[in-house]
Amino acid sequence: MDGVLVHENHALPGASELIQQWLANGTEFLVLTNNSIYTPRDLAARLRASGLDVPEERIWTSANATAEFLRQQKPDGTAFVIGEAGTITALHEAGFTMTDHDPDFVVVGETRTYSFEAITQAIRLIAAGARFISTNPDATGPSRDGIMPATGAINALITKATGREPYIVGKPNPMMFRSALNQIGAHSEVTGMIGDRMDTDIVAGMEAGLHTVLVMTGISSRSSIVQYPFRPNEILEGVHELVNGDVG
Repeated sequence: MDGVLVHENHALPGASELIQQWLANGTEFLVLTNNSIYTPRDLAARLRASGLDVPEERIWTSANATAEFLRQQKPDGTAFVIGEAGTITALHEAGFTMTDHDPDFVVVGETRTYSFEAITQAIRLIAAGARFISTNPDATGPSRDGIMPATGAINALITKATGREPYIVGKPNPMMFRSALNQIGAHSEVTGMIGDRMDTDIVAGMEAGLHTVLVMTGISSRSSIVQYPFRPNEILEGVHELVNGDVG
């Protein structure tokens, strides 16, 4: 989503036209994001404010992927959550009950209101046997005043205290892409992935067997590509190059 369709709450060139092209052609698609703060409904509203009309059922977050993974692991399970509405709502919809008493899982998602008490409780529950799950590994996130600690930083704090590493469902875990494929009934051999980051989007798309397209409107640049031992299938200046065309 960020760096591909929008940048700083403004639609990128060609983004609106590409979304409308897919909708008009009946092309199955999902907009993916590692952001687990917001629900798909919230994100659809934010995208509309940016000038993009994306139905909420076309948005798949790391929280959605995490909830689907946990539903498969333990149907009707319980969880203690550090996170916002996006994570809690996704888990509720997957049939989970939120509790701080002997939960099956401790789930760490993105939040802007980290609580020392909640982190302490998470550490104690994991030490007592709860399985440690996280929505994404991003250690920092952007803000107007500079970088700020994100989910990965809290994961590291809990790992240091417990000696337990979390299982991370979001990018770069290819499981996020596989869960997205399942949502739209698509096969990897006929599906493309458009992303702006080599270290999360492209590597995960590649490992999930997708046709990978890197755009130059976000994090990665042409000069940074040489740092990685793998390459995307295509490199484009932006999604505007896909309007009235197709990926691959």
